[in-house]
Amino acid sequence: MPPIHFASFNVTSQVFHTTPLSFALVNLKPLLPGHILVAPLRVKPHLSDLTREEVCDLFLTVTHIQRTLKRVYNADAFNVAVQDGEAAGQSVPHVHCHVIPRTKGDAGGEDKVHQWLEGEEGDVGKHQKEWVADDERKPRSRGEMEKEAKWLREEMAKDESEESDGRL
Repeated sequence: MPPIHFASFNVTSQVFHTTPLSFALVNLKPLLPGHILVAPLRVKPHLSDLTREEVCDLFLTVTHIQRTLKRVYNADAFNVAVQDGEAAGQSVPHVHCHVIPRTKGDAGGEDKVHQWLEGEEGDVGKHQKEWVADDERKPRSRGEMEKEAKWLREEMAKDESEESDGRL
């Protein structure tokens, strides 16, 4: 696989799914279990910078991945968020969707996820640059992220196999 960049960060080892125009990667500091990011392969800071095809592929990829995340994390629902530009809280100048599996009564209840995304916890760029622990959500090691990416890649393959067999 050629190197994949999330802005200036090489995230190839964190990627678990690719399409011709998008990729999905595990998160360095997930807000909740299963919190992943989906981004276009082309590095662009705003949704409006993407082509129609890239926007379609980005959101089709989000919904495709949700099926697997729903199954493996027993999710009841999802938060799907795009912080479109620095003033909106985007900390990495590369369009990306946060996809966060939710269950009733999880730690992100009472709109904490929205607060986290807007606050220090959601500053993906800072965490990528510093790779240090500064709060309760410790950054994961490269090995931990690679292990999760491998597992999700295998789980995605199971669902894709069932889809092609007509079982889903």
